[in-house]
Amino acid sequence: MGPERRHIASPCTDTLDTHTEWYDNVWQGWHGSGSYGQGWRMSERGSGAKGLGDYRLGRKQFLAGSALASAGLLLAGCRRDAAQQAGGGGGGSGGNFPDTPEWNFVFVNHVTTNPFFIPTRYGIEDAEALLGTTSQWTGSENSVVKDMVDAMNTAISGNADGIAVSIVDPVAFNKPIEKALDNDIPVIAYNADGEGPGTNPALAYVGQDLFQSGVEMGERIVNLVDEGLVALFIATPGQLNIQPRIDGAKQAIEDSGADIEIQQVTTGAELNEERSRIEAWYNGHKDVAGMFAVDAGSTQGVAQVMEQFGLHDKGVKAGGYDLLPEILKLMKAGHIDFTIDQQPYLQGFFPVMQLYLYKISGGVTGPAETNTGLIFITPDTVDRYLQTESRFEGDSEQQKIVKAPS
Repeated sequence: MGPERRHIASPCTDTLDTHTEWYDNVWQGWHGSGSYGQGWRMSERGSGAKGLGDYRLGRKQFLAGSALASAGLLLAGCRRDAAQQAGGGGGGSGGNFPDTPEWNFVFVNHVTTNPFFIPTRYGIEDAEALLGTTSQWTGSENSVVKDMVDAMNTAISGNADGIAVSIVDPVAFNKPIEKALDNDIPVIAYNADGEGPGTNPALAYVGQDLFQSGVEMGERIVNLVDEGLVALFIATPGQLNIQPRIDGAKQAIEDSGADIEIQQVTTGAELNEERSRIEAWYNGHKDVAGMFAVDAGSTQGVAQVMEQFGLHDKGVKAGGYDLLPEILKLMKAGHIDFTIDQQPYLQGFFPVMQLYLYKISGGVTGPAETNTGLIFITPDTVDRYLQTESRFEGDSEQQKIVKAPS
C-alpha cells in the first residue's frame, strides 16, 4: 500500500496571535462524494479584530492551524542556522538537518507564464535557498491538461525527487500521481486539488479552500447588492482552480434568499480577451447591479470596465480575486469594493518544505493539508499592499525585511 493523504496534527503553543488569519481559516474538512466541503467565516486583514468573536475552533481545526505555526518556527530556525553556516554547498545545509542530496522538486503548473504565480515561484526559490534543494517549473501555458500530464510523466521518468501539481482536472492526473507514488516520488497538489481531498491520490493539498472562498464571496455580494442582476465572470468554466469558487458564490447567493439574478459569463484565458468580453457583456446589460469575478484576469477586466464607464459612481458594485497591480490601483481609486488574497507565495514555499520533510523523514512526516487562507482586501486596507513591494506579493525580487506601513 502506498502513502496516504494525511491531515494536519501538530503541536501548538499556548497562545494564538489574534491579529493574523491562520487560526480562523484553516481547513475544516470535506464531506460527501463530489462535495467541495464547508469551512467557517474567514477574517479580514486590517479589520482590527481582537479575537475570534463568535467563531470557535474545535480540536481538529485548532490542530490544523498549528501546522502553519510549526512551519513558521521551522523557517525561523532555518534562517538563524543558515546564517551561521554561511557558504555551504550543494544539498541541504540549513538548520540542524544533516547534509542531504540536492533534491529536485518539479512543479507542474497549468498557466506557467501567468503573473499570478510570480510570488509562488519566489516562494519556491526562498524555500530551496533554505534547504539546498532545486526545482523545475513546467506544465502548460494555456491550461492544456495533456501538456501537464506529459510534464508529469517526464518528471517521473527523469526520477524527480518530488512533484507538486495543480490538479485542474478531476481524473486526468490520477494515474500519473499513482505512477509517481509507486516509484517512491511524493506528490503534493497545490493551488488546485481536483474535486477535493479523497478524490485524487496526492498526499496533501496546499492552497485555498476554493469552494469556501466562493461562499464567503457570495455572502459579501449579498451584503453589497440588495437585488438585481449580478454577473459572475470566470475565465475557464470547469477548471478546478476556479470553478469551485463560482459554485460556492452561487450557493451562498441562492441560500440567502436575496432577489438577485445570477448570470455566469465566460471570459477566456487571455487578459485582453477577458476585458473585451466583460465590456461587451456590460454594453448588453446596462441594468446590472454587480459585476464580480473568480480569477485574476477577469477581476482586472471588471475593474477596468468599472473605471471606463464610471460604474461605481452609478451604484454598481464589483469585486473579485487576487492582487495584480492594476487591480490594487483601481481599488484604491474606488472602482471595486474588494479583492481576495489567497497568498500565492505560500503555495510555492510550503510544498517545497513538505516534500523536503517527507524525503528527510523517509515518509514519516511532511505532507499535510494546508489552507493558505482567504483575506478580503478593501479600499480601506489596500494601502499596505500599494505602499510595499516584496517577493511575498510578487512585485519585487529583492530580498528584504518588509516594514508594514504605519
